Amino acid sequence: IRIKSSRGLRLISLSEDAKPVWKSEDEVLELIKSDTGFMDVTETYSQNLEIEQKLAAQRKAGGDVSIQATWPPVTQQTKVNGIINLLSTSQMSSYLSTLTSFNNRYYKSSTGASASNSIYSTLSSITSGKSYITVSQFTHSFVQKSVIVKFAGTGTGPITILGCHLDSINQSNPTSGRAPGADDNGTGCVNLMDTIRSIVSYGYTPKTPLEFHFYAGEEGGLLGSQAIANNYISGGKSVKAMINFDMTGYFAPGSTEQVALVTDRTDASLNTYLRSLISTYLQIPAGTDYCGYACSDHASWNSKGIPAAFPFEAPTQYENPYIHTSSDTTSANGFSWAHSLVSHWNGMFVLCYVTFLLKWIWFPQQFAKLAVAVAVELTAV
Repeated sequence: IRIKSSRGLRLISLSEDAKPVWKSEDEVLELIKSDTGFMDVTETYSQNLEIEQKLAAQRKAGGDVSIQATWPPVTQQTKVNGIINLLSTSQMSSYLSTLTSFNNRYYKSSTGASASNSIYSTLSSITSGKSYITVSQFTHSFVQKSVIVKFAGTGTGPITILGCHLDSINQSNPTSGRAPGADDNGTGCVNLMDTIRSIVSYGYTPKTPLEFHFYAGEEGGLLGSQAIANNYISGGKSVKAMINFDMTGYFAPGSTEQVALVTDRTDASLNTYLRSLISTYLQIPAGTDYCGYACSDHASWNSKGIPAAFPFEAPTQYENPYIHTSSDTTSANGFSWAHSLVSHWNGMFVLCYVTFLLKWIWFPQQFAKLAVAVAVELTAV
């Protein structure tokens, strides 16, 4: 592995049922362009084998490798609604403006590293003076770092993780191409950033540990989440659940707004639990979607036997067509109404204003509400 990787080759996993194969950087880019899910296991392959052997031994012995078999009843409405009331669309918009201001957040670029540092700085400021909260950066072999926010529980128990990826990519020119990544995955990032801010402002302290992960290098093959998941599992940390927020701000014109719960490579009982949270706290319904192999960071945890879920912005056929390009901005396809407002100061204003409210204020905030509900309901008891 060391010799081949030194030659610029990457060990790529394309399926649970096939051995990983070596591919060049150009071949990896072609996978991204074709929207093929993959894991880059160059740096995790040996550790993956050790973990898989451990899980196989547990299964053979009749043990349940899933940490959480049941989920708590939905009983924390007062706390959840109190925190939800503190969520701020203007704050999320401000966070997103900062993230999209970087030329790109590619995991190998200097601006990708700067974006990670910016998130770290913002979250450190939000949690300053709270001794029960730590903010740290997780270092990888590439320049971009992952960011981890930990809320220590007042008691003991497995960790609840809410995660998102912080990197972006321009598939035509990864290193220097413009990749604002407003939806992919600026929206997931700002949902969790404002969830953290609101939890801190409310003064909520979890009973069991709560963590928020901002993963580096997702677009390069789930690099950050793989490294962290392996670190946790190898270190003997118990994880209750991992819920992944990746793209939460777009739905196609004419389609129905929903939280599309990914049904493959996720935990069915956790999805059922999320449905109960959605019906309790959100104003849009739950739907379903199929994501495919290694489509986002939840896969790094699911593959290790951890219950994982992925609430997505829309069924795949209605997802954002502008991702991985310079057009993934807040002005794309309904994210902004400013141009129409200036050009058509008449009845079109109402239509465009309503579209804006639905697609940028109301819709992404639904996922922030879900993040709050997950964070509190899973850690309060």
